[in-house]
Amino acid sequence: MMAVAPATAKAQSAAAFAPQPHPGEHTRPDLRWGDCAGVDDPALRCAEVTVPLDHRRPRGRTITIAISRLPATDPARRRGVLLTTGGGPGGPGVPLPSSLAPMLSPDVRARYDLIGFDMRFVERSTPIGCGQAVEETGGYWVRTATPGSFPADTAEARAYARDCVRAAGWALPHATTANAARDMDVIRAALGEEKISYLGGSYAGMLGATYSTLFPGRVDRFVLDSPPYGDTAWRPYELARTPAFEAGTAAFAAWTAERDAEYGLGATAREVTDAVSGLIRRAATSPIASGGHAWTGGELGSLLVAGIYDERSFGLVAAAFADLAAGREPFVPFPLRPLPPAGVPGVPADNHTATNMAYRCGDGPWPRDPRDYLRDLATYSARYPLFGPANANITPCAFWPRVKDEPVRLSANRAPGVLVTAALRDVAVPIANSRAVAARIPGSRLVTIDAHTHAPYPSFGDPCLNGAVDDFLTTGTLPPADVAC
Repeated sequence: MMAVAPATAKAQSAAAFAPQPHPGEHTRPDLRWGDCAGVDDPALRCAEVTVPLDHRRPRGRTITIAISRLPATDPARRRGVLLTTGGGPGGPGVPLPSSLAPMLSPDVRARYDLIGFDMRFVERSTPIGCGQAVEETGGYWVRTATPGSFPADTAEARAYARDCVRAAGWALPHATTANAARDMDVIRAALGEEKISYLGGSYAGMLGATYSTLFPGRVDRFVLDSPPYGDTAWRPYELARTPAFEAGTAAFAAWTAERDAEYGLGATAREVTDAVSGLIRRAATSPIASGGHAWTGGELGSLLVAGIYDERSFGLVAAAFADLAAGREPFVPFPLRPLPPAGVPGVPADNHTATNMAYRCGDGPWPRDPRDYLRDLATYSARYPLFGPANANITPCAFWPRVKDEPVRLSANRAPGVLVTAALRDVAVPIANSRAVAARIPGSRLVTIDAHTHAPYPSFGDPCLNGAVDDFLTTGTLPPADVAC
């Protein structure tokens, strides 16, 4: 695994440039609220905030960040704003207040304006693309290595990076989580708030941790739900979660084997795993035609990942693989590729993949020598035969343009304590990440549930975990100790 060098004092200083903007700096004096493109909720209102493309040059080129607002339900009890955005990176945030509001407690809704935003270069916020006709499956560029495929995989990764530079080279040096956090502080100032509260799940939790490091004095009540540990972003993180992918597949296979009479994929976990991986390999060689669609190996790999991320999807995914194995048209109730935002003009066809890769490649050091990936492939493929060939393979980040921003290390965090929530059997972001984030933001608390899911607040519906978050958001008081629900 590639080691990440500790940040120097100079690097930390560079990462925190332009701290604590005063209200109105780099912003319009009045936000112009109107309809939200692509959102069918008249109560949700949207505006644009102007931010510097390069926060080191605040008077240079600017871009716009789209924000949305759902007002607090009780103005008399209103505390402030609760910001949120999508995970990924690359997921939209503008629509989130509308979908989040029904799941929040009435006390939380009474106290906060819910503020969503699309991060820079995502959908409504000066979107970019890499010149590709379609999104990658899962919205993430990945290639599963097969015997002898490494030269071709390397060439494809190099070509993708070259296409991104051609299509969006002006933006790529500025696509970093630190810059997205700086944008958040401009949003705060534009809203006229001295401090913000925040709710971020998955990658958005990592963004919240970064903000709290750069702007500790602006932090009110922060909830980070299953955050990746940013100090390992992104190559070490991807390698380190490979064992969790294998364990998640084993859990899915064992569950499916217990229901062999229903799915017919095998009576043992090994038989189920062999059946599913066999279908993926077959589709990688020649797509499996069914129901008017030719299922590729990448699509079936993404289908398996969707299954192992959440125990509530086990049955749906097992049924889809069973249908394919039997030659029937599978029912897949969720998209395997990011959907284009309906009613939002000007968004490139590959926007989600492009932004995902831009942030991943821009956030942390990646090996530049293909031989490093080849060595990782040998090691991880031998240990983890299902996911090692994908997680350890070369990516376009090996050929990405250099980014001038510095990663923000949590060791420099001086923010008030935050609340971190997580599931113990999380495959997407293994529990070690949430534990590390909670440990490195002084005074923080970790609330866990013993479940096989990801980003459990509030949608998983655990009353203990949801109650702990609701109490914190309404009272500001963290639990006296970590909580195991």
